[in-house]
Amino acid sequence: MAKSAKDVFAETMTPEMIAASDLRAKELLEEYDTLQKLRKALDMTQEHIGRKMGKKQVSVAQIEKRSDFLLSTLRDYVEALGGELELVVKFKDHAPVRLAGIGEKIFSEVPRRQSRSRRIAA
Repeated sequence: MAKSAKDVFAETMTPEMIAASDLRAKELLEEYDTLQKLRKALDMTQEHIGRKMGKKQVSVAQIEKRSDFLLSTLRDYVEALGGELELVVKFKDHAPVRLAGIGEKIFSEVPRRQSRSRRIAA
């Protein structure tokens, strides 16, 4: 019968060693500078992320290659990884400010008002 990693760690490591390992894992996750590296560190495939996002694998590959995309797309990707996206603005001599609502589904799903030229043409 297979043992879980958690069971193996509990049998072979002290609680202090496990805590240190967990801390180092968190530090390593903070070092990833691309979505692809982060996804791979979490041992997930583009296909898995695509299913969670309701997109094809090729779309996930395209997202990972971009350096500029909608915040709502980034939020969806991060949520597919099991995370939560927060947008924080930092200023010198000021406490960080967390921006709420930017890239949220509720705002991105609101239909935009048609321009006057489109209303006239319709």
